[in-house]
Amino acid sequence: MAIDNEPVEEENFAEMFEASLKKQESNRVTKGEIVEIQEEENRALVGVGDKLEGILSLDELKDEDGNLLFKVGDEIMVMVTGHYNERPKISYRKVLQQQKTLEFVEKYKDNFEDLVIEGIVAKKNKGGYILEADGVSFFMPASLAVVKDNVNVIGKTLKAQVIKIDPEDNSIVVSRRKLFNEERKHKKEMIDALMQDDVIVEGVIKKITSYGMFVDVGGVDGLVHYNEISYKGPVNPSKLYNEGDKVTVKAISYDKDKRHLSLSIKAVHPDPWVEVENELDEGDTITVTVSNIEPYGIFVDLGNDIEGFLHISEITWDKNIKNPNNYLNVGDEIDVEVIEINSETHKLRVSLKRLLPQPFDEFVKQYQEGDIVKGTVVSLTDFGAFVKVGSVEGLLHNQDASWDKTIKCKDFLHSGDEVEVKIAKINEDEQKISLNSKVLQESPIDKFAKEHKVNDIVVGKIRDIKDFGIFVSLQDGVDALIRDEDLSPLVKDELETGFEIEAAIAMIDTRKDRIRLSVKKLDYLKNQEIMHNINDDESNLLGDLIKDKFN
Repeated sequence: MAIDNEPVEEENFAEMFEASLKKQESNRVTKGEIVEIQEEENRALVGVGDKLEGILSLDELKDEDGNLLFKVGDEIMVMVTGHYNERPKISYRKVLQQQKTLEFVEKYKDNFEDLVIEGIVAKKNKGGYILEADGVSFFMPASLAVVKDNVNVIGKTLKAQVIKIDPEDNSIVVSRRKLFNEERKHKKEMIDALMQDDVIVEGVIKKITSYGMFVDVGGVDGLVHYNEISYKGPVNPSKLYNEGDKVTVKAISYDKDKRHLSLSIKAVHPDPWVEVENELDEGDTITVTVSNIEPYGIFVDLGNDIEGFLHISEITWDKNIKNPNNYLNVGDEIDVEVIEINSETHKLRVSLKRLLPQPFDEFVKQYQEGDIVKGTVVSLTDFGAFVKVGSVEGLLHNQDASWDKTIKCKDFLHSGDEVEVKIAKINEDEQKISLNSKVLQESPIDKFAKEHKVNDIVVGKIRDIKDFGIFVSLQDGVDALIRDEDLSPLVKDELETGFEIEAAIAMIDTRKDRIRLSVKKLDYLKNQEIMHNINDDESNLLGDLIKDKFN
């Protein structure tokens, strides 16, 4: 290879020498004096020797509130980081960073194993990333950053583990990969330890959600599902705990594929249901405390983390109960009867009303069939009204409420009305009471019977036509039946509702409220009357002839 022996031009050599000096000057810390502050340009001119003035951004000389920390004439330490248009580029902030970095290096140079820092990614260079934390700069090689190529991490906060400190050049190298590996190793060791039998540890609640709590146990997060908090069943964790609280837990499972650790608070304690199953039987009477009241029933506390449920229908014998709050309050101590123990679902149902006297039994002791009593209408239906007499309800059926068969209870009664009724029937087997109010009124048929008798001729209108006969409406709302066999000589197919019809009274039964008419009988009576009149006429004629003969 030929060697170029031509002399280097003096001008080129001078430029190369000056560049070499500037390179040596980079990152040099020196004392400078503020000679001018140019607020419009947001910069300060600082003399750094040899009549050279460096340019410094005012942002580096301000506090958190934006106030300038220095004035013209003040001396400050700056770092020469390069040159621009023959002016040295300087930084006050880098001096502070270098100072803190030196302090960090001095403090941890011999003891940085397992040291983890959390910093903001300030910038990226060819080799990796620069992280800044508390004014200290850290270098994270790209190969140890565990950052995807298409992900921008500038400005984000990352954790990394210190893997090297070099006191000679004051550099600190960190690695996310090392941290991840250490955390994975620690987590595996911790989980292996937690999954041992009867291992109970203390953890700190990190986050509370609607479905449970995330608890930190030795740097490993596990979930305490709301079903695993109490033997009472699912509970709202936010009502019992706060984030930051310490809790004692036990690991119950670990999903390797999902890396999901499940913890339990209730598993730390003996299962109280074993005691319930061994010592309680259905039908036992126990004392409990009202712990929570809902519209559908009441939750009661048996103690020892056992809860029972008192359904609204088991609070009182009153069927019209609407709100449990009207009967009990939170904190009340009550005696109840155990009516169901479900060992599989850990459900326990209790009853309060079964320890109270049954209203029906009290009613039977006080009243009997035929008694006339006063009651209050509590509800109305299409078939009648329920009337409360004493502490029980009886049914006043539509057909027993009025002699008028066309009206119903809801047509003339309202909830809350006081009515006088007769106890018509008491069914002790089915615990049902039938009431009657129309028998306390004069029957239209009784009134009709006072004014009419059998064989009287009446006129009415056809109300209804049935297969077995026709119903005829008479005066004062009285109905009467004409059977098919009593319609002759009328033809049934020629009749229509609303037609007026004349018939004779065949039967009046006031006990059963029945009246029967007969067209056939009417025809017979009319024929009898004609014959009677004829006989009377013939007798008169024969008497006149005999009288004339003897005269």
